Amino acid sequence: MDGVLALSYSILLLSVKFISSNAGQVNNEGSNFINTIGGVVDCNTRVGREEKIAMDIAVQDVYSSTGHNLTTHIQDLSGKSDRAASSAFHLSQSRKLLAIVGSLTWQQAALVSEMNGKANEVPVISLITAISPIMPEEKLPVISMYQDISFEMNCISSIISYFKWTKVIAIYEDRSSYSNDLGIITLLSNSLRVSGVELEHYSMFPALSFLTDQDTTIQRELNILRNKQSRVFVLLQSSLTLSTLLFEKAKEMGMMGKGYVWITADGITSLLDSMDSSVVTSMQGVIGFKTYYSVTTAPFRKFEVKFRRKFRAEYPEEDSSRPSVFALRAYDAIQTIAKSAKMLQEKNYSKTLIQHILSSDFDGLSGRIQLKNYKLSEEPVFQIVNIVGKSYRELGFWSSKFGFTNSLLKHNSEENNSISAEDVLGPVYWPDGRTLVPRGLAETDIGEERRTTLRIAVPATSMFKQFVKVSHDENQNVTLITGFSINVFESVVKCLQYPLIYDMVPFHGSYDEMVTAVSEKIYDAAVGDIVITANKHQLIEFSQPYLQSGLVTVVVMKSDESHQSLMFLRPFTKKMWILMAAMTVYTGFVVWVIEHDKNEEFRGSPARQMGTILWFSFSTLVFAHRESLRSQSSRLLLLPWFFLILIVTSTYTANLTSMLQAPPSTPSAIDITLLRSTNAAIGYDGNSFTLWYLEKVLSFKAENIRRIASIDDFEKSLSSGLIKAAFLFSPHAKILVAKYCKGLTMTGPTNNLSGFGFVFPRGSPLALNISEAIIYLTQNGELQKLEEETLPFPKCSTSTSDATGIQSIGPGPFSILFKIAFGGSTIALLFAVFVYWESVGGK
Repeated sequence: MDGVLALSYSILLLSVKFISSNAGQVNNEGSNFINTIGGVVDCNTRVGREEKIAMDIAVQDVYSSTGHNLTTHIQDLSGKSDRAASSAFHLSQSRKLLAIVGSLTWQQAALVSEMNGKANEVPVISLITAISPIMPEEKLPVISMYQDISFEMNCISSIISYFKWTKVIAIYEDRSSYSNDLGIITLLSNSLRVSGVELEHYSMFPALSFLTDQDTTIQRELNILRNKQSRVFVLLQSSLTLSTLLFEKAKEMGMMGKGYVWITADGITSLLDSMDSSVVTSMQGVIGFKTYYSVTTAPFRKFEVKFRRKFRAEYPEEDSSRPSVFALRAYDAIQTIAKSAKMLQEKNYSKTLIQHILSSDFDGLSGRIQLKNYKLSEEPVFQIVNIVGKSYRELGFWSSKFGFTNSLLKHNSEENNSISAEDVLGPVYWPDGRTLVPRGLAETDIGEERRTTLRIAVPATSMFKQFVKVSHDENQNVTLITGFSINVFESVVKCLQYPLIYDMVPFHGSYDEMVTAVSEKIYDAAVGDIVITANKHQLIEFSQPYLQSGLVTVVVMKSDESHQSLMFLRPFTKKMWILMAAMTVYTGFVVWVIEHDKNEEFRGSPARQMGTILWFSFSTLVFAHRESLRSQSSRLLLLPWFFLILIVTSTYTANLTSMLQAPPSTPSAIDITLLRSTNAAIGYDGNSFTLWYLEKVLSFKAENIRRIASIDDFEKSLSSGLIKAAFLFSPHAKILVAKYCKGLTMTGPTNNLSGFGFVFPRGSPLALNISEAIIYLTQNGELQKLEEETLPFPKCSTSTSDATGIQSIGPGPFSILFKIAFGGSTIALLFAVFVYWESVGGK
């Protein structure tokens, strides 16, 4: 018996080792299979805590059901959500990961993927519902574990249009470090416009981590909102902490009473079950919607039991341990990776891991996991709720396909698409405790202050005058402000549905000082080549970008001897060589036709005659032909040909000499890693965001970064070796390289960041209108046309040039001589043919 037990124990150990070895099987590139998933969450927030617990449970469930031994390595942001991208990047660099999952916006996830590059391509799954591209770039392995946010905007619009409110105010918390969250306002405004509703105002709260005095900031913003005409407030996106402070302060200020309406979007409403009862009490009368998911399935119930037990153990200070949709999405994300990794591990190498993930199709806890355009494809169903007492009433459901329904069964019925909201939602208890629908407007008409003329700041000292140029006309004594950015703004203003009167005022100071002046409302806006950045975004509002840009590297051209062997061909273009060869053979052929009957040197066997034609043709190029000519026509047609050859050979000799004296050049072989490791000096144009990005993201030392004052100084510093590379935004870099195209070039990857936009004070309605106009001009191609017309990046030459920068010469300069020589040969040929046929006819 002991022997049997020992044998059984040995078999068990071998089985465990076998399973472990299988978990480390080779992937499609032949290396050991990676089984670690990186997680980036903020455990200072309720959502981050739920995501962490859900990920841990998912890994345990994967092992229990399949034996696949996955592990997670969680990076806690500790309240610093703006560092999500850098944390994810450092996590991917410090260890080999199967994938990264976490609290990253799509833009942050895309940035991490771009910084990793192809050599370390790790799929990144974003769990934060936010705006993502309609058609994401396929080269980026970034997946959004949520549906398109436009569904939420349409649900809000449907609720507002039913209650017949005409004006609304939007509130949201800025939580994106690398993008402009104004896009969500644009989506809402477009959806409301379809229903004939006006977005009167919107208010952006900075992330709480940026606020030193949270109470004062929230009270100041609510005072602004209280003085608006609309009493309908839509809370689009917010952390649980800000939502709590916002509603408590609103209640304290009397903004949760008669006449007021509050609507919360999915991200806030989905956390109702996680809120403290005192917070829920301060939200009385709020109407909201949250993503529906089934809570009656066996998988969910098993998960809920595990989640509650583990969540209470790790976070006993939390009042509620019920999981929200955020936990379910985190769980489903791990399951998606696990299923895809298992397929890859089973030697299904025809697809990469990201391709297996994109082809996922299974029922998850949060719904159907099926991806299209790198995001969940299933249209969401939202549950409409009304907060009453210490909990909420379930009013019904909404989807883009069926609209409002009062039960999920009817919602799934094709016969239900004509039910009105009035028959579905029933009575709603508003903040004043009554069911009478508020008017949604202030009792008194509070006028809006309007300036007669807006003051628009423009940078007076822009380095790149193609964008903004400020000059003074002494004769007319007027200041002229021109450039691509100015033209774009003028075109955008023409698209507005109302006249905009403004004066452009040159601002003599840095771009940061100009932005600060706008935030302090010294100016109503700023126009120029202003980079959209997150740190400035805390003070002001950016428009949508009117020109995309990314950070690129500019280097000098280095000498390259690799093409010297074919240098003799480069004085002329390919077209010139072909034309010369054809003209040479044609001239020789015409001479042969004329001389064939009279000159024995042009007779003989067919092979000999062919050789004579070729020899005579090409020997004329160096005047080395030995055959004597008998016909006067032959001599006459060769006169322009010899003159052409003389000019062409002289030009060839001169151009070849120039090329030999100027060795060819190629871009310097410099990359970011080499620049960092060698402590090489680099340059930038003084943009504060560029400096921050070079130091914090690309990890350059501050002492190695040089500020360059002008375009000419960039060329001098690079050519002299004072700096090894310059970092500029791509539109600026194109202008620099175009001016010094024979000495400088762009190289390396482009760090896609944002773009150029216009600046407005926070909460300015003009920002939204300008953004909508920019989108309109972008979609109809006007901006592209304007860029081509007013910002044509200068080109070195349209002619083909050698790597030395010296032009290869085409047929153009010799076209008249070619025509004369060809015409003479053709006339001689026709005359010879005519004489031949005459002689034949005479016989």
